Amino acid sequence: MAEEKQKAPAEGEQPSKVNKLMLPLFVLVNFSVLGIGAFLTFKATLGWHPPSVREPAAIQDLKLTRETEGVRDSVLYTMPTFTVNLEGQPRRIIRVTLTLEMLDKDGFEEIVRNSPAARDSIVRILNTKTYDDVETIQGKLFLKDQIAVTLNRSLSQGVVKDVYFGEFLVQ
Repeated sequence: MAEEKQKAPAEGEQPSKVNKLMLPLFVLVNFSVLGIGAFLTFKATLGWHPPSVREPAAIQDLKLTRETEGVRDSVLYTMPTFTVNLEGQPRRIIRVTLTLEMLDKDGFEEIVRNSPAARDSIVRILNTKTYDDVETIQGKLFLKDQIAVTLNRSLSQGVVKDVYFGEFLVQ
């Protein structure tokens, strides 16, 4: 095989002046850019303060509204535990204890009166879910939202504000 000749300066030859200037210039430019970036970051965070409410009139209106109308207390209703088969293979079951936060007492009375229908609609929702649907946090939040929307459609007076999981077990 033929040996490839590599360009290398001979013993007596000096590197060009351009090569001598490029390395220090490159180092100087890099450190300058790094210094400017650090300075701008420091300057941007120097005067930071957490946000605060600056509208005292809005705070006073809220206090006045709460004093005159009163704050409506929500009512919690804990449903009996659900044990339901999930869809898909391998067969899995889900065990859930739900607490419904109702907007007022009228809604609480309505959900208690219609408890069998509410349980049936929740069981139907849970039967359509797979393990992949409920294993993530987003899946659980979507399930809570779906239960609340379904129950609110079936209620005429009451409103479900939120759904809480007391127990959530998938086997």
